[in-house]
Amino acid sequence: VQLVESGGGLVQPGGSLRLSCAASGFTFSGYHMSWYRQAPGKERELVAFISSTDGNTKYAVSVKGRFTISRDNAKNTVYLQMNSLKPEDTALYYCNAVRLVVYWGQGTQVTVSS
Repeated sequence: VQLVESGGGLVQPGGSLRLSCAASGFTFSGYHMSWYRQAPGKERELVAFISSTDGNTKYAVSVKGRFTISRDNAKNTVYLQMNSLKPEDTALYYCNAVRLVVYWGQGTQVTVSS
């Protein structure tokens, strides 16, 4: 089982990034997918969630209206489009897959700074 995140980097405030998480080794379409993030000295927090059943999405209050989660079951990939980025969005972003078990990726760093 693998979850491999990509797309992180350094971006100026107000900029955009698109994170990808490529899954392998399990039936991706049957798993709920989420993005979490963890900033230095803080707990890991849920950023966005997308259901495996109906595509329903949920977002943290802090990112609602700026971030969009989506999935492509044909490509076994989940995305996080991040717009209007703020310095407080700086964190290590993790991909998460949940059904009866939980899988985590290794994370991709997002740094928002001028």
